[in-house]
Parts: sequence; structure tokens; C-alpha cells
Amino acid sequence: MRADFAVVLDACVLVEAAVSDLYFRLSEEPRLLLPKWTDRIWDEAEKTWIEKLGWDPTFAARRRTVATEFFPEAMISGFESRIGECTNDLEDRHVLAAAIHEKVETIVTFNVRHFTTEALAPWNIVAVKPGDYLVTLYEHDAGVVLDKVRRMANDAQRSVEEMLGRLAWSVPTFSDHLTDCLRLDVPEVRPGDWRRSRTNRS
Repeated sequence: MRADFAVVLDACVLVEAAVSDLYFRLSEEPRLLLPKWTDRIWDEAEKTWIEKLGWDPTFAARRRTVATEFFPEAMISGFESRIGECTNDLEDRHVLAAAIHEKVETIVTFNVRHFTTEALAPWNIVAVKPGDYLVTLYEHDAGVVLDKVRRMANDAQRSVEEMLGRLAWSVPTFSDHLTDCLRLDVPEVRPGDWRRSRTNRS
């Protein structure tokens, strides 16, 4: 099944590796969404990887390049003139401006407090947390979403339960929803332990 639900992915979503990986996979055939972003959003993500998470600049740049080249239709440009019309949090007005310019109705962000209902209402745009939106996609097509999670787990040489345990740290609403639906026993998997364990397996 193919769905064309366009969403602007905020930098905070792109930064979280497991969550952005799942969103990218859900944007591949059979796709459930169309990712949208700007160079400025990617600038913020890349800066966070390097300055706050200590990523190697080359690796950070490579992840950005792979994503933007794989989804060339995702890039939004020419939105800057709309920034002055936005009344949400100053630091994230460029994100709302991009959504307005591209006529995208949904912004996916961990920072929903930066996008108040009052600021979004004039544009008929909503801001949703990534976990909540993943639940919506699962309810729309559970088979596709579960298949993508399984593929993530296989690529990481992990079980589905372990993958949901990893995702629980960033998108607990989604992880808990699948856990309940599938009646799984999901272990607690800390991101740091995940990386170290994966290194030991390689």
C-alpha cells in the first residue's frame, strides 16, 4: 500500500538515529509517508550530532548526504519569506515557515511546545510527537509498519523485542503500543548499551 502523507521532520527527529531510521524506512516503498525538510533543519541536526553527541564530522555529513540524496523530493526551499508570518517559538519559526510554504499539514517534532495550537491554527497545521505519529501510521497499516521494524531488527542482528526496547527510549508511546498489540515481552535497552553490544557482535 502506498500513502502520500507529507510531514516535515524537525531536526530533533532526524538527530535520533533509531527514530529517523524508522521514518526513512517508512518513506520507502511501500511507503506510508513523504518526508520533508530544509537545509536549515539538516544544519541543526548535523550541528547537534557533532557538538552535542560527539559524532565524527565526516560520519555526520555522510548520514545527511545519504538521506537527502535518497529523498531528493523531500527538500523544501524558498520558504524564508514566510518566517516573518510565524508566531511560534522563535528558534523553530523556520520549520513552520517551511510547512506553510510547502502546504504540509503535519510537523513531526519532539518539541511540540514550540508549536502552539494558537500559532498553527491559522495555517491548519498540527505538530505531533514522533511516537504518536508512528502509532497513527501503525493503525493505518500495521503490516507495513511491523515489517519495517522487523527489517530494522534484522539489519541490526537483533530481535523485534530488542528493537522495540531500543525505540522505547525515544518513542515510548509507539513501543508500548506495539508491545501491547503483539503481546511481547520487551527488554530495557539503553542506547549506550545498544551501541556497545552491537560493536561486540561485529
